[in-house]
Amino acid sequence: MGSLSLPFPAPEDEETNLSKAKLDQTHLLNLFKCQQKYLNHFFQNLDLSQTLTFTQTLLNARGTIFFSGVGKSGFVAQKISQTLVSLGVKSGFLSPVDALHGDIGILSSKDLLVLFSKSGNSEELLRLVPCAKAKGVYLISVTSVKPNGLAGLCDLNVHLPLERELCPFDLAPVTSTAIQMVFGDTVAIALMGARNLSKEEYAANHPAGRIGKSLIFKVKDLMKKKEELPVCMEHDLIMDQLVELTSKGCGCLLVIDDDYHLLGTFTDGDLRRTLKASGEGIFKLTVGNMCNRKPRTIGPDAMAVEAMQKMESPPSPVQFLPVINDDNVLIGIVTLHGLVSAGL
Repeated sequence: MGSLSLPFPAPEDEETNLSKAKLDQTHLLNLFKCQQKYLNHFFQNLDLSQTLTFTQTLLNARGTIFFSGVGKSGFVAQKISQTLVSLGVKSGFLSPVDALHGDIGILSSKDLLVLFSKSGNSEELLRLVPCAKAKGVYLISVTSVKPNGLAGLCDLNVHLPLERELCPFDLAPVTSTAIQMVFGDTVAIALMGARNLSKEEYAANHPAGRIGKSLIFKVKDLMKKKEELPVCMEHDLIMDQLVELTSKGCGCLLVIDDDYHLLGTFTDGDLRRTLKASGEGIFKLTVGNMCNRKPRTIGPDAMAVEAMQKMESPPSPVQFLPVINDDNVLIGIVTLHGLVSAGL
């Protein structure tokens, strides 16, 4: 038997080759400049009339907007679909292979099917088209090569101008997928504007992320209240309130009157400064003598992200904000640690 020749270097040769490989910084910079040039070609030659028709068609969709594609174009199609879903648009990704094995059953005559393909000649998509047509689906192809098979079979075609791929062999789909992504996501934001999506509606679709939390959570949702509050009266001696100052985990005392009106705050920093300045005299000082009578405060209905911004604002950052109502009655406290722990 003859010996088999390896079509690639043996592992030790591969390691040797990798150890000799060097990155040419000039070449890298030129690649970015070339990609910018190819993207500019796309922007300068995109048919805005086609794009407007495409966007309006998606906006008028009565059913679900499905996206499909093969290979890298399939990943782009899936991402664009997910973007639309996050904006509250009924959308989904349909694998062309799985569609021909039962998944096409999800399609109805009210739906749109957008097919992303650089060449427009992907066999899997060409096989899917007549099956989707039989379901009464409106078909849209988004392609970059002219002429192509999909454009002649679909109800609408959008041409994405492609000068060439950044790949030196003009083969690896890197520029074509970049313009597909730019096109799809830009259209998605256009739909967002046309549908007048509010921040609150957007946040409702992202409740677990930082975006959603910053737009959903209010101060009253995250503040400490009632027994958790480190409160004292202004005539209380500082040294008698050390347990209250340290045990509630807020780093401060909230000074109130008999009706729970906020009079001021006294922090652990104030304690250190008072001890340094007064020495043994601190045993005779009341909290009211040394408290800050003009602390930053916030209302319960303010957004939590606003509280964080207020804590970080000049002249110097603070670690907490007393929460008061319209009558200056203390109802809670929100801390920077609490906001960060909540994911803001």
